[in-house]
Amino acid sequence: MSNVEESQRQKKIGSVLQRDLVEVLQGAATQGGLHGILISVSKVKVTVDLSVAKVYLSIFPNDKAKELLVGIKSNTPLIRHELAQRTKNQLRRMPNLEFFIDDSLEYIDQIDKSLKGQENPIKDPSILDKRKKS
Repeated sequence: MSNVEESQRQKKIGSVLQRDLVEVLQGAATQGGLHGILISVSKVKVTVDLSVAKVYLSIFPNDKAKELLVGIKSNTPLIRHELAQRTKNQLRRMPNLEFFIDDSLEYIDQIDKSLKGQENPIKDPSILDKRKKS
């Protein structure tokens, strides 16, 4: 088995965490008075030794993503505890959680706009400057 391919165990743990994380994060956002914000967990990658779960989040609206990520990271111990309670019958050890913004949807959207001609860097060179900064 190659190192690149995820084991069945890694995939199973990832999917268990993904399902419960959506509920925990969306619930926390709603309880915290953040209405109109959608948090989805696009993927969870668990390391080979099962000690770390890298959680990729899509947050809508996009302009709130960085601010929310800071809040989520600062509450990682609470989130991890809540997950441990929910998954105690399925997981013996709760992996450490690392949160990242999944910007693949934004990237796809940019390509889509470019293909539709809505953003044409030849007609508007300032678009290129904006892309370099991000």
